[in-house]
Amino acid sequence: MLINCFRISLFLILALTVFRSNSALAADDLLTVSISGVESSLEKNIRSHLGALPKNEIQRRAFLFTVEENTNEALESMGFYQAKLDVNVTETNKGPWKLTIKVDPQEPVRLQWVDINFDGEMLEDISFRRWLDGLTIKPGDPLHHGQYETVKSQLMTLALARGYFDGRFTRSEIVINRDKNTAQINLHFESGPRYRFGDVTFEGHTLNDNIIQELVPFESDTPYARSELTHLNRNLIDVGYFSNIKILPEVEKINNGNVPIKVELTPRPSSSIELGAGVDIGNSSKSAVEPRIRVTWRTPQVNRYGHSQETTAEWSPNTPRLLTTFTIPLTDPLDDQLKIKLGVLRDKYGVIQDYVPEDRQFVNTGQLEAEKYLIGVIRQRRTENNWLFGYSVEAIKEFYTQEDIDYKPNFYLLGIGASKTIRGDNTLDPKSGFRQTYSLEYADPNLGSAIRLARLQAKLKWIDTFFDKHRFVARLDLGANLANEEDLPFIAPSLRYFAGGDQSVRGYRYQELGPYIDYENAQGGLSRQVIGGRYLIVGSLEYQYYLTPTWRVATFVDAGNAFDTDQFESVMSVGGGVHWISPIGPIKLDLGFGLKETETVERSFRFHLTMGSEL
Repeated sequence: MLINCFRISLFLILALTVFRSNSALAADDLLTVSISGVESSLEKNIRSHLGALPKNEIQRRAFLFTVEENTNEALESMGFYQAKLDVNVTETNKGPWKLTIKVDPQEPVRLQWVDINFDGEMLEDISFRRWLDGLTIKPGDPLHHGQYETVKSQLMTLALARGYFDGRFTRSEIVINRDKNTAQINLHFESGPRYRFGDVTFEGHTLNDNIIQELVPFESDTPYARSELTHLNRNLIDVGYFSNIKILPEVEKINNGNVPIKVELTPRPSSSIELGAGVDIGNSSKSAVEPRIRVTWRTPQVNRYGHSQETTAEWSPNTPRLLTTFTIPLTDPLDDQLKIKLGVLRDKYGVIQDYVPEDRQFVNTGQLEAEKYLIGVIRQRRTENNWLFGYSVEAIKEFYTQEDIDYKPNFYLLGIGASKTIRGDNTLDPKSGFRQTYSLEYADPNLGSAIRLARLQAKLKWIDTFFDKHRFVARLDLGANLANEEDLPFIAPSLRYFAGGDQSVRGYRYQELGPYIDYENAQGGLSRQVIGGRYLIVGSLEYQYYLTPTWRVATFVDAGNAFDTDQFESVMSVGGGVHWISPIGPIKLDLGFGLKETETVERSFRFHLTMGSEL
C-alpha cells in the first residue's frame, strides 16, 4: 500500500514537472520578427496580417510558410502593389529564430478616378448630396482598401438610416492597372423606394394615450429617418417616466411601404430617494464647520395623467428648508408644464455685530434671520429653438428682524423668465456648453404687496475645453431691485442680494457679503448689520486641468459683491481645488482665499465641498 502511494506521488511530481516545462517553453518566444523599410502605420498593418507569434514548432513552420503572402496582402491593402521584399530566417539551436523582413515599398498605387453613382429615390434626398460633398477621397490619393470599405459602409448605413431598406450596390469594385500603377473605384448604388413611418405603438406604460403620443416627434406616413427615432428616444428619456426604452422598427411587418414602430417601455420605480451633502469650513465671519444635507423624494408618475412631484428637504445649522413641486403636463408633457410650488424656508444672511468700546472693535453676535412661506404657480413652455419661457405668480410671507424691528411683509410677485442651455454632450461633466437665464418679477401694493418692487436678474455660464485636457469655466451673475428708498427695509431678505459661497465668491461664507448699516440697538449701544443690497455683480473665471479622465485640478478667481448705489465694496478671492468626476457627477473640493478685509469680514479662507453638474 505504501509502495502504491509512493508511485502515485512520484507520477504527480513528474507530471507537474513536465507541465511546468511545457508552460515555460510555450511562454518563450520561438520567433522574433524584425521589419524595416516602412513607416510605423504600414509596419503595424504588416504585423496585424502576420498574426500572433507561434507557440510551438508546428505553428512556427506554418507562420514562416505564409510570411511573404501575408506581408504582400498587408502592403496591397494600403496601396503598395509594387513593393519588393527580402525575407530571411536565421535558425538557432537555442533561443528563438530570427525573422527579418526588409521592405522596399516603392510608389503606392494612386487613384485615377472615383466614380460614385446614385440611382432611385435617393436622387431627391439632399442627405446623400451632403454626404458626397463631405467625402475626402479623391483622384490622386494613394489607394487604401480600408478607406474604400469605409466609404461603402457609410453609404449603406446612410441608406438604411434614411429608410431605403431595399438599397443595394449594383457595382462595387477596385480596378488596378499594375503597369500604370493606378486604380479606379466604381461604386454604383440603387436605393429603391424610401419607406415611411407607420403607426407607433407603446407597450409597458400606464399613461393616457394622448400623453404618450405627444412625445412622438413625427407623423405617420412621413419619410422614415433614424434621426427621428433618436429624437423619440430622447423625448422618452427627458420626460422622466421610464427607466428602460427600446424602439424597434418592425421591418418584417412593412405594409404598403410603411414601417410600424414598436416601443417597449419600463416605468421608473414609483418613488426614489436622492441624497446630497456638502460642507463649508473656514475662518470668515463665523469660524465653523457648516454641513449641508439634502434629501430629495421624487414620484415620476403620480397618476395616468402624467403628474409628478418632487419634494426636497435641506438641512444646515439653523436653516432648514422644505420645498415641494407638483408638475402637471398641459398641451405637451415635455414642452408645456404647470408647476405648483409650496415651501417653508428658513435662512440666514450677512452678519450682525455689536461695538465693544473697551476693545474699540465690532464683535460678531449673529446674523439676519428670515423665515419664509411661499406658494407659487408657474407655467413653463419650451420653444422649437430650445428656449424655456416661464410665467409665474408667487405669494410670499416672510418674517425677519432688522435694526431690532420686526417685519412681516407680504409679496405677490408676477414673473416672467427665459433660459436656454446648450450642452456639448449629455454627460454629467460636459466638455462645453453655455447657459443663459433672465428673469423679471414685479410686485405692486395695488395687488396686495407691501411695496412696489421690480426685480431683474441675469445669470450666464460658459464652459469650453481645449486640447482635451484644458477646461475653462466662466460665470457672471447680475441682479437689480428697483424700489423707493424708504421701502428698502420692507424688501424681504430672500429678495435682496448677498454674495459669498461656493456659487458666488469663494473664500467667504454663504451670503455673508453685502452692504451694511450702523444703528443704535435696544441696549443703547452701536450695532452693525449686513442687510443685503439692491444690486449684484459677481463674476468668476476658472481653469481646470484633467490629470486623468476622472480627476482634475483647478484654479480660480472670483470677484464682485452685492451693493447699494452709495456703498460698493468689491471683494476678490483666489484659490484652487481637486475634482473627482464620479459616476453621479463631479465632486469638488475647493479652497478659496479672500484677498480683502471688509468692514464686516476679515480676510478669510474657506473649504467648499460641492457635488453636481456645472450645467
